[in-house]
Amino acid sequence: MNYRPSILDDIAAALEPYGMVPRGGFVFDDKNQAPQITEGARPQSVILAGHFGSSIWPHFVQWREDHPSAQDPLDTWSREVLTAVAAKLGATAVFPSDKPYLPFQQWAMRAEGLCASPLGLLIHPEYGLWQAFRGALLFDRALDLPARGAQRSPCVDCQDRPCLSACPVNAFSVNGYDVARCRGHLASGEGDACLNGGCLARRGCPVGREHAYGEAQMRFHMDAFAKS
Repeated sequence: MNYRPSILDDIAAALEPYGMVPRGGFVFDDKNQAPQITEGARPQSVILAGHFGSSIWPHFVQWREDHPSAQDPLDTWSREVLTAVAAKLGATAVFPSDKPYLPFQQWAMRAEGLCASPLGLLIHPEYGLWQAFRGALLFDRALDLPARGAQRSPCVDCQDRPCLSACPVNAFSVNGYDVARCRGHLASGEGDACLNGGCLARRGCPVGREHAYGEAQMRFHMDAFAKS
């Protein structure tokens, strides 16, 4: 028996207090495509959870004030929130930081029909690069979910690709992302514009600029990346 059609409404209501939303989902075509959660048990459906813009930021900041010594604070907060939500909904929560790593980007592309940008980040037609997936909820039954077709990537009509030219050290190319070059720039003392205001390449994308993270959130993410 499928879950009742309002399952997405239930998930949305459970996530809303944390600034998160359900980001689409699907039923696994083949049972073997699903991750094995416990020995001999695999889920049938997945719903991704994430956010658009800075919607999670005030909720995370409030939590962090009560947990100032938390390691990997954003991942820890996400795990705490989504584990509790999963328990309420009879699901299992999994996360991008789990090992062995799960194919979150592939799941996201299928769930919401998103495409990869030249930076490798998935791009949303409205929110651009200012959105993220914090985890996923796995259900042991086939959910009745609306079909989601592929969305047209805004990168298709972008000829100049300002996201690539905005990077001061050309860390992004057709060969991929040179993480070492990027981190070296941040550590060199010449990367303050990225450290303080957020990745210049990401900020160079014109799509969804009105949804860009605020200064404090930008700095948090860049600090975390530089120290990882």
